[in-house]
Amino acid sequence: MGAAFRWLVGSSWLSNLGDGIALAAGPLLIASETQEPLLVALAALLQRLPWLLLVLYAGVLADRLDRRRMVVIANGLRVGVLAALAGALAADAVNVAVVLVAMLALGVAEVFADIAGHTLLPMVIEKADLGIGNARLMAGFLTGNQLVGPALGAALFAAGRAWPFMVQAVLMALAVLLVTRMRVPPLARPDAPAHVWRDVREGFAWLWGNAPVRTLALTIVTFNVTFGAAWSVLVLYADRRLGLGAVGFGLLSTLVAVGGIFGTLAYDRLERRFRLATLMRVGLAIETCTHLGLALTTSAAVAMAIMVVFGAHIFVWGTLSMAVRMRATPAELQGRVGSVYSLGVHGGILVGQAIGGVLASVAGLTAPFWFGFAGSALILALIWRALADVAHVESAR
Repeated sequence: MGAAFRWLVGSSWLSNLGDGIALAAGPLLIASETQEPLLVALAALLQRLPWLLLVLYAGVLADRLDRRRMVVIANGLRVGVLAALAGALAADAVNVAVVLVAMLALGVAEVFADIAGHTLLPMVIEKADLGIGNARLMAGFLTGNQLVGPALGAALFAAGRAWPFMVQAVLMALAVLLVTRMRVPPLARPDAPAHVWRDVREGFAWLWGNAPVRTLALTIVTFNVTFGAAWSVLVLYADRRLGLGAVGFGLLSTLVAVGGIFGTLAYDRLERRFRLATLMRVGLAIETCTHLGLALTTSAAVAMAIMVVFGAHIFVWGTLSMAVRMRATPAELQGRVGSVYSLGVHGGILVGQAIGGVLASVAGLTAPFWFGFAGSALILALIWRALADVAHVESAR
């Protein structure tokens, strides 16, 4: 699919490996500095908060500025923060405040890098190849971010607290270098002077006015609410209901990634063999049945099998839904529309987690899964027929 696509895939795989290292090393670092639960939770919040506060602004910039340069600058800032953190750790000059500031800075830079990075794919490959292209990028996320990276991060942290952040800085620097090699076609810029809220409203207005894209956005938001509710208590579910303990919880998460590998490897064949609407319907039905299966079972083996199937679904669905959205969205709106979707993903999960915590406290550990099943089933019934239009929507421009 061209040299630019290959540079983009290579950059994505390297940065995902670095982010996977941070998934393990970040919590280990904050835990090595403090055992205060509030501060540990604050570190995680500071990395998620920028997605809620800055993602729409990042979308506006991605549609106003040179997207490739925006990725280079944002990831370059991440390299600088990581190098400074690694240096401070090597000099034993780190405290809790330094770690929290670093987590916040990395979270802010990641928002701008990811939003701009996602807009590059539809600029360098044909619309017909977007499904396959997203599958290649998703494979890197699964391998680096979910499977190899966390284990490598934990091993590097055991060797020395500075090592994982040094390695991540090197990987990120290489990822930046690969992006600089890309040749991206020019994009027409808006003639009107920049105005953040007007640009945001324009993106919202286009999305809301396009019925299939609006349905897809609402589907993603609502299904992330039901997902967030169920997964908010998964660690307790694995321990108390399945008797697996902390190691078993990690195994469940790993099995989701394993299923995802199967899903991404099969994506090319699935897209060629089945209608996209069929894939979307089957995928959302699998997610709905996942909640039901976990609500009913007390068998660890059954739960593990469910996780593998669910993992295959979520990465096929993620690849497919992103490709559909990219095909439908005009080039000059990719940043803003993509940022709205990202806000829906993160906001939906956050709302779901709050609902799940309350339900589990009031009605028991399986209540969030029953909520996930009932909510998903209702949503799927409402959008079943509309998914035909969603799956095959194309940009009019």
